[in-house]
Amino acid sequence: MTNQQNVVVVDVMKSGGVRNMLAPSSLAVAKSLSPQDIKMLLMRLETEKGGTKINAWVDSMRASSPTRIRSSATDDKNENPWIDHHPSALNMFEKIVAASKGKQIVMFLDYDGTLSPIVEDPDQAFMTREMRAAVRDVARYFPTAIVTGRCRDKVYSFVKLAGLYYAGSHGMDIKGPSKSRKYKKGNQGVLFQPASEFLPMIDEVYKALVEKTKSIPGAKVENNKFCVSVHFRCVDEKSWAVLAEQVRSVLNEYPKLKLTQGRKVLEIRPTIKWDKGRALEFLLEALGYANSNDVLPVYIGDDRTDEDAFKVLRDRGQGFGILVSKVPKETNASYSLQEPSEVKEFLRRLVDWKKLSLGRSSTI
Repeated sequence: MTNQQNVVVVDVMKSGGVRNMLAPSSLAVAKSLSPQDIKMLLMRLETEKGGTKINAWVDSMRASSPTRIRSSATDDKNENPWIDHHPSALNMFEKIVAASKGKQIVMFLDYDGTLSPIVEDPDQAFMTREMRAAVRDVARYFPTAIVTGRCRDKVYSFVKLAGLYYAGSHGMDIKGPSKSRKYKKGNQGVLFQPASEFLPMIDEVYKALVEKTKSIPGAKVENNKFCVSVHFRCVDEKSWAVLAEQVRSVLNEYPKLKLTQGRKVLEIRPTIKWDKGRALEFLLEALGYANSNDVLPVYIGDDRTDEDAFKVLRDRGQGFGILVSKVPKETNASYSLQEPSEVKEFLRRLVDWKKLSLGRSSTI
């Protein structure tokens, strides 16, 4: 049994989906957008002005959950077409562990919607004791990363497991235990903070957004240290345009910051090229697996920002992405799980399999 300091927790915020920006005459047929379409649209939003821009933002807010694949009448009767391409990780468990033969499994886990349920109040997104036990146990056998968009301190307050590596703000604030054998940086636990210069700016934006949105019922502004999140899950849709205008008015003053979206959240973060995929690659390199064929990364997440990590694994031709979703969605993931309870079951099965494997090897 390895010790618990194998855990690697990465905190990354979530970007989200938006509707296609077409002329009014071409909106008769709804269209699901790929992650690449979403990025192009968000770039266009940054260059639009006035009412056009706000209308586009509101459209994107309506579609802020990850893109769902529209099913035909045939698909309604038989959902196999999507499941065939993204089968349950529980059903395919034996195939997944078989692929790890001679390799080190490294686990990457999103937090919200993966280890905890999506809730109206982000401050109440607690993981269950059973889930915490599952994460703790899996970390004893495999290097494990929790990847979320939360502030590093916030996600630590939820996870409450010592000896883990936490990376907050989309991986822009990565920290591990100072006594880790794998990360000998003296007594300094911080491994990576590529956006430190933006901290004063982010704090200014946070204060400005709190002031600008305080009159909008249900709006909640969260300071995630290297990014700011404006939650609108509890905001009446009739007020979304007003909220978008307030966010735009603040963002216009900070050209070095950009807008991204998650599930019912607008996010303002630095324009540096950093996402969950890059955080995954950084952590693999820090663990000594940068260009290794002896590693099998497994990434479990539920949102658009997780797609960056899924794509990295697919492009590497190494490891598996697992999407947590009850409905078919466009994804680069290889497998699927429906909800956090299935994530917990998958982690438990992984631990049981490892224990059994170690037991067999000790008798040989």
